[in-house]
Amino acid sequence: MKTFFAVSIAVLFVGCAGSRPARMGVTDGKFIPCPESPNCVSSQSTDKIHAIEPLSYKGTLPEAQARLLAVIKGMKRANIVTEQEHYIHAEFTSAIFRFVDDAEFYIDDAQKVIHVRSAARLGYSDFGVNRKRMETIRQLFNSASP
Repeated sequence: MKTFFAVSIAVLFVGCAGSRPARMGVTDGKFIPCPESPNCVSSQSTDKIHAIEPLSYKGTLPEAQARLLAVIKGMKRANIVTEQEHYIHAEFTSAIFRFVDDAEFYIDDAQKVIHVRSAARLGYSDFGVNRKRMETIRQLFNSASP
């Protein structure tokens, strides 16, 4: 029992951020695939566990990107890591245990969609947190629609 409490306290003070993944970004319009674990969602995945719909938009790429950035920046414990034309990487940190999830967004202006990928850095299951976050982003993005 003492060991459990010692580990719990250590986790609280050290945090559970994990290291930023070495392989991130978009290559030829594609994210890296989700791992087999259920702690990742991607609009480019075809299996039920990981698949999620991309965001769709009207207007220009800069308008869509600005709207998406405003949504992300308005969310709690969000940090924009990379902001490039067509691509955004953000980190979301959980409130208590400081778990970090990496969220990526690829804006495909030809198709007028924003592909999304969100994955936990640590653990096996995320209890649906990444999917819920992406659906919240979708709702906020659509409600901010011009």
